[in-house]
Amino acid sequence: FPTAQEIAITDVMVMYKGDAGYMTATERAVLEDYMKRGGGLVSFHDTLCGDDPQYYSTIVGGAKKHGEQNFSSGAIKYTIVDKASPIMKGMTDFEINDEAFFKITWAQAPGIKVLATAPMPSSGEVVPQMWTYERTIFGGQASRAFVWMQGHTYTNFKNPQIEGMILRGIAWAAHYPVD
Repeated sequence: FPTAQEIAITDVMVMYKGDAGYMTATERAVLEDYMKRGGGLVSFHDTLCGDDPQYYSTIVGGAKKHGEQNFSSGAIKYTIVDKASPIMKGMTDFEINDEAFFKITWAQAPGIKVLATAPMPSSGEVVPQMWTYERTIFGGQASRAFVWMQGHTYTNFKNPQIEGMILRGIAWAAHYPVD
């Protein structure tokens, strides 16, 4: 986990580490201070996992309980539901082979803004797979999170639609122009 000194000079933290939801009380305090000053978060795949999904959902908008059988692999068929979002600029519905989660604890207030959904290969249940989440911690600036639930299959990062979407999501989370 970044130190308070490291994160003090950071605009956006890109997380691609399994089980990032596991944090000590000190790490939570550092992260909350970062968010209070408007720091951005980008979360890929297993970063959503941890021991306290209720808490972690208030950080990135949705979280998965570690150890719970909760994934579906195969063809993920995306429907872009927010074509007006600057992150989704120029994107069309597409399909990739990857892994998706479906038992998610969602933040309630505020809620997420869904960018894209997909039916789960195992059940057909439609679940958000990309979203944004904005939260203001009392007395602070708005912190932004951008989540892409896939990334288990590394080659998907090279998909031109995904690559551009990720770069725009990083810029958005950092409060920078997406172009």
